[in-house]
Amino acid sequence: MKGGGIENPAFETPGSDLGRRCHAGPARAGAVAAAPAGPCSGLEEEPCGWGPCTPRALQLCNNSEGYLAAYSLLAILQGIVVNGLINISISTIEKRYELNSSLSGLISASYDIAFCVLSLFVSYFGERGHKPRWLAFSAFMLGLGSLVFSLPHFSSGKYQYGGKLEDTCQTAETTFANATCSASTNSSLHKYLYVFILGQLLLGVGGTPLYTLGTAFIDDSVPKHKSSLYIGIGYAMSLLGPAIGYVLGGQLLKVYIDIQISKRQDTTYTKVDQDDPRWLGAWWIGFLVCFFAIWLLIIPFSCFPKHLPGTAKIQAEKISETHDDGSQVLVQTNNIGQSFKDFPMALLILLRNPVLMSLIIASSSEALVATGFATFLPKFIENQFGKSSSFSATLGGLVLIPAAALGQVISGLLVSKCKMDCKGIIKFMISTCSVALILNTAFLFAKCGNEPFAGVSETYNGTGMLHNLTAPCNADCRCLRSMYYPVCGRDEVQYFSPCFAGCASYLFNNTKKTYHNCSCIGKPKREDGSEDFLYEAVPGKCPTQCKLLPLFLTFFFFAVVFTFMANTPTTVAILRCVPDKQRSFALGVQSVFLRLLGTIPGPILFGVAIDNSCTLWDTNECETKGACWVYDNERMAYLLMGISAACKTITIIFVVMAVYFYKPPPLTKALPRKTQEKISVI
Repeated sequence: MKGGGIENPAFETPGSDLGRRCHAGPARAGAVAAAPAGPCSGLEEEPCGWGPCTPRALQLCNNSEGYLAAYSLLAILQGIVVNGLINISISTIEKRYELNSSLSGLISASYDIAFCVLSLFVSYFGERGHKPRWLAFSAFMLGLGSLVFSLPHFSSGKYQYGGKLEDTCQTAETTFANATCSASTNSSLHKYLYVFILGQLLLGVGGTPLYTLGTAFIDDSVPKHKSSLYIGIGYAMSLLGPAIGYVLGGQLLKVYIDIQISKRQDTTYTKVDQDDPRWLGAWWIGFLVCFFAIWLLIIPFSCFPKHLPGTAKIQAEKISETHDDGSQVLVQTNNIGQSFKDFPMALLILLRNPVLMSLIIASSSEALVATGFATFLPKFIENQFGKSSSFSATLGGLVLIPAAALGQVISGLLVSKCKMDCKGIIKFMISTCSVALILNTAFLFAKCGNEPFAGVSETYNGTGMLHNLTAPCNADCRCLRSMYYPVCGRDEVQYFSPCFAGCASYLFNNTKKTYHNCSCIGKPKREDGSEDFLYEAVPGKCPTQCKLLPLFLTFFFFAVVFTFMANTPTTVAILRCVPDKQRSFALGVQSVFLRLLGTIPGPILFGVAIDNSCTLWDTNECETKGACWVYDNERMAYLLMGISAACKTITIIFVVMAVYFYKPPPLTKALPRKTQEKISVI
């Protein structure tokens, strides 16, 4: 139809000049004037390159698969830095720069603060902008943030580790370093807090376009039935980032912070190894590596066109599923979103969409649980099942990351293969959340009681009192409660430290440290002569008698799978239930609520619940309350299950409300947009 009608891009071949016609100039003025702007108006489908430089080799990547590969790489690197390296390095940073947990918490929260402040504006103004170039800007800011975060290492000088603290029982005449309360020195190291906050703010600025504009661009560029699969793959790839970050960061922390320690430091050199509490690892190397890697991704994102080839055809064939509340007509009629003065109206339209808000609150509730467990699952495993902190962190990552990625991909594949409409997707979410709620009952039976702990759950062989680590057998040892170094006695009782066990000496047998002459440790409980004890205590917690860890991990793995199976469908449903011109903005609104109601309060709420189950707090020489050393395992399990079950119930309620509120457009229920355009012209 070339006369006075409309050119239908759906009938063009992939190799046609569709892209050029979609942004034709005055030659098409008559046709444009005769019909309202169609879905392809203004789409700039150009070759991949930089201005006139469009190498033929680059055109092989000028498609949705090429963009998805670049998007996935950026998401992986962002996850490595923000959710991997920072989380595993934060305790090292606390020690190196003399920061307390409150200040390190402020560092962690700075990313979400920047994300919340900018998310609405970036998603609003970027909707009609050049989305790939926004992601090039995202890569620039993420790389800059990584660089800034590593700078304190290079300007703070060499790490001074001081004298070694003895962990055995000291006599009254022994001079014990750091055994008395002293005022804090005038060190300026804590001022580097502001550099870390600046780095996190820059990372937050860079992360904002990635999960709003970047996700919307995928939905723009692929057919509707493939959108969920592509978004699911992108989200699954982003989950690899934290896993890689934890592994990379863990290995780098085995390298001494100043690297050159083995050569010499000064004439008073003291050997420091990883078992020494003064050891600090090279936390900063990973940030430098990611800085270079992320900046390399600026190149591919800067060469992508504003719209990939075939986008106009894909947009023309899509069926509108916008919630029928009049918002689509309002946005199109008033051309809302062209200027900043439309921002309040555009925001109000989304906030008044009951389907969108129900989905946002449901996803925020799920995010609260997900971030809470991501933060504290290692601690739960460590305390419930008596594992070391490093093993618990590794085990937690091996369960969370694959399960979450699997859930994302499975749900994206199911929605894509079944070609679910918006209402079908929301109903699918109800089923996955319900199964996850049922699997949440694993906390009820896969829990363990506390192992015997001298001074906490039982007395020192009948002496002393409960909840008091000091007893007659260690009263003269001048032990520090701030130095938690658990040992397991031959009597199968755990002690706070070798000092509190009354151990006066130690030996190394085949590189294994053993403690002897322990005045508080009783006789072995097993007296059948089958085991000859060559020691009185060994470092570490006593082996747990609980064998429920495999059962717990199995149930928890599938609970995570079904929890994350709702993630990709939620994003797809949000993109479909709002006006076409507000999709990126809708993801921006979701990001704000997701952080305000989910990722920010999640770790706080879980932390309060876990602290509420504490039975032994750290108290330093100044009688200042610090971290918790021992928890009531059963109370912890019940509290976490209660929070998780409550949040999942809220999720199900709001997803059901979304199904109830959703009204498909009556006229366009089964008509693609190109047919709607013809009807509007007639």
